[in-house]
This record gives sequence, structure tokens and C-alpha cells, in this order.
Amino acid sequence: MKFINTLKEVFLSSLPLAAIIIIVCGLVAPMNSASDYVKLIVGYVGVVVGQSLFLDGLSVSILPIGKLVGSSLIKLKKAVFIIFFGFVFGLLATVAEPALSVLARQTHMIMEGVNETVFIWVMGTGIGVLVGFSLFRIMKDLNIKIVFALLYAVIFLTVIFVPEQFIALAFDGSGATTGDVSVPFILALGMGISGTMSRHKTNEDTFGIIGLASVGPILALFIYGIILKAMNGGTVPPAGVYAPGAAESLGEIIVPNLGGVALALFPVVIVFLPFQFFLIKLPKKEFIRILLGSLSVYVGLLIFLSGIDFGFAFAGKYIGEVFLDPARPGFFKWLLLLVGFVLGAAITLSEPAVTVLGEQLEEITNGHIKKITIRITLAIGIGFAALFSMVKILTQINILWFLIPLYAVALIMMKFTSKLFVALAFDSGGVTGGALTSAFLTPLTLGAAQAVAVAAGPGAQSVLTNGFGIIAFISVTPLIAVQALGMIYDMRLRKAQKLMAEAEIAEIEELASAAARAGEARANGTENNKTGDGDQCFFTEANESDE
Repeated sequence: MKFINTLKEVFLSSLPLAAIIIIVCGLVAPMNSASDYVKLIVGYVGVVVGQSLFLDGLSVSILPIGKLVGSSLIKLKKAVFIIFFGFVFGLLATVAEPALSVLARQTHMIMEGVNETVFIWVMGTGIGVLVGFSLFRIMKDLNIKIVFALLYAVIFLTVIFVPEQFIALAFDGSGATTGDVSVPFILALGMGISGTMSRHKTNEDTFGIIGLASVGPILALFIYGIILKAMNGGTVPPAGVYAPGAAESLGEIIVPNLGGVALALFPVVIVFLPFQFFLIKLPKKEFIRILLGSLSVYVGLLIFLSGIDFGFAFAGKYIGEVFLDPARPGFFKWLLLLVGFVLGAAITLSEPAVTVLGEQLEEITNGHIKKITIRITLAIGIGFAALFSMVKILTQINILWFLIPLYAVALIMMKFTSKLFVALAFDSGGVTGGALTSAFLTPLTLGAAQAVAVAAGPGAQSVLTNGFGIIAFISVTPLIAVQALGMIYDMRLRKAQKLMAEAEIAEIEELASAAARAGEARANGTENNKTGDGDQCFFTEANESDE
């Protein structure tokens, strides 16, 4: 029954995608053959069913592991052990992330010199190092605004030495590494530490850990790109053709994925075992339930990734290319801006990691900010991110001309935003690039970039340079949107506090005035009594005289 409910939720959340696919592939630009439609349908069903199985197993396996490990880490007591295991579990949660696996496949398809497994573990290492550092920051109470400013200064200084092909890809990897698996897992670690070992003893310190962790993959892939260039004699391996859906049968895709998915997922369970035997010690029934849940995660992830490889990514690429068909009117390509905005907003509303973040914010603010508010805020931000990405692709402008001003605005806004919303904003930038984003929006932009390269000829940017970047935009626009929400919230909070203070002062003044009036009334009553007593004496004296 639980799986049926999950399947229903995933299906409903995918309807905006389905609507775009039906409109474009069925009405605007019908596909060439019936086999293309079969691939599309099989891919779509695989994504929906696979994600449902994945999420269903996730709730009884990977997520409980994260919470149990997070709460048991404090038993280690020494900070060095906590930081080390924060690194280990940050790494392992990331290599199990489906969005990262999708990005690794897309990258390898375009540049064969990039090994999928190495790519995943390099990105996971970046997350692990920064998760360990984030736990250290919580324990030492380092100012999160200063930490973010320094880290992004390092990023934009390092980018000078990075091959052009790896810049947008690195920022994309930052968003893809924090999704349905890693976000709840890492947040659980942070909550376990912040509630016991931070100076404030509150869960507010949990916010910011995802944002800090997202910096790690950027720097890690920068270094990987520099090393790869050096190993190839100072040149980067040439980019090939992006051609998802080239396999003729689903079996050709599933079989190679069997080992890759296992390598990504099961290290999390294996490293959990010593914690179970020595620290956590769950009852046998619950322990077996976690192991069985991990099998559901494995099967779901396998079906999900195979569905993407077989048909879903193929549909995204097709839509990206069809709007740039030379046979169509010149203005037609600019419709991609509208398509991108709608898809970006719709996918964000359906991302599970965004929902988790919204629920935490509603809890922290005692219901003053509803989870739907943060979801709508992020949806608008991501809609504009997809729009900017399409502008970049169509104009072939270097992505740094977009990212540097956007990050500059986000960093300047930190001065006027509370620490809670700064941390929340950077967390939001990390969680919005989930599995659906990688499954559809990235193939969409890669398809558009490939069409632009064909139309522009030999002088065009490569698909690797121009096609990636949408997750980079998705990672930065929430920084601005959420900090703007934080400013509005702080203004309203100050206004409410001012009104409450004025009401309290007015109430005090009213009480003081009432007390004064009561005092005057009592004073007047006393005088009247005295006058009455004098008159009575006068009449008594008069009566005595008459007698």
C-alpha cells in the first residue's frame, strides 16, 4: 500500500514533464518513427516506477542509517573521530546519489576520457571533505557568512587555472551531488551534532551544512580537470556526440548498470555494519528490514537509471534540438526560454529534497514560514535558472559572465540577511538539482547545445562547454530568491515586534492613566467625606445652640 501511495505521488509530480513531452513530441514536432515513441514510453515508465521503488526503499534503509549514524557519532566523543566519520558517510551517501550517476553517464557519453566511476568518487570525496569541515564549523561555532565568502573566493580564484570544459560541469556536479539520498542523510548527521555538540544546542546550526558541502564537488572537479589536462599533455580529451537512446534494447542498458549501481549503493550499507554491531545494536528484525530496504533502493535505482538511458534522456535531447530546427521560423528557438522556465519551476515543486528542506524551515520558524512558501520561492528561482541557461546556450556566452555577477549579488545580500536564511539559501542551492533535473533538463540543454554547435559550424563551443551549466544556474538563483525571502521575513518580524512593543507601551500607559484616574477619584472622595463631616459638625453645633 505504501508503494502504491509513493507511485501515485511520483506520477503526479511527473505530470508537468509528461504534458511538455506530449505537447512537443506529439503535437508541435512529432517523432520520426513508432520505435522512438516506444523508447519514450518505456523510459518514462522506468523513471516513474524506478523512482517510486527507490524512494520507498530509501525511507526504510538509507535514511534510517543516516539518522542512526548521526545520533551515534556523539558516542565517539572525540571531535577527530566525528569529523572522520562525517567525511566517510558524506562520501558514501553521495556516491549513492542517482542524480550524480546520471551526470556521470552524460559526461562520459560526451567525453570518453572521463571515467564514470572515477567521476562519481571524485565528486563524493569533495562532498565528504566539506561535510567533515561543516561538522567542525558547528562544533567551533565559526561564522557561516565568513566561511561562505572565503570558500567562494577560493572557487573563483581557482577557476582561472581550470580547463574551460570543466567549469560549467563542476558547478553542475555541485547541484547533482546533493539530492534525494545525500540531503536527508547529511542533514541527519548535522542534526545529531548540532543538537548535542554545538554551543547553541539548537537545530538552526543544521542549516548550512548542505550549502557548505556543495562547495566540495566544485573544487574537486576543478582539480580533476586540471590533472586530466596535465595527463593528456596539456590538452583536454575532445568532446564527442551526445546520443542518448542509441541502444536498441533495454537489456543492453540494464546489464552494464548492474555493477555500477551496486558499487554506488552498497558501500553505505557495508560501512553501516560496524556501527550496528558496536554502537547502534538494532533489534534483529529492524536490522533485516534495513537490509531488505536497501535491495529495494538498488532495484529502483537500476530501473530509474536504465529508463533515463533508454528513453527519457532521448526525449529531453529531442525537445532541445527540435526548437532549433533550421526548417522552423527564426523566433521558434526562443520558445525554449518559456519551456525551460515552466519545466524548471514544475520540477522543483516535485523534488523530494526540496520538500524535506521546507518541512525543516517550517519547524524552525514555528510555522511562521510554511513549507509551500519556500517551495514556491525556489520554483520561481529555478524557473529563471533554466531561462538563463537557455539564453547562455543560444548566445554561446561564457557561463562565468552569468555566474560571477549572480554569486556576487548573493554574497553581498548576506550582509543584509540573518544567518539562518543565509545558511538556508545555500542549502537550497544544493538541494534543487535533483534526479528529475538531471534526468530531463540536462539532456534538454545538451540537445539544444548540440543543435547550436551544428548550426554555428566549426567555430562553435563544444557540447561539453556550452551544454552543461543548467544545474550551475539552479544552484545560484535560490541563493538570491531565499535571501530575498529572508529579508522580507525579517522586515515583517521587526514590524510585528514593533507593533507588539507599541501595543505593550500603549497598554502600560492606559493602565497608568487608569491608575492615576482611580487615585484622583479616591482623593476627591476623601475631600468630600471631610466636607460632609464639617457640615455635620456645624449643624450639630447649631442645634445645641437652639436648645
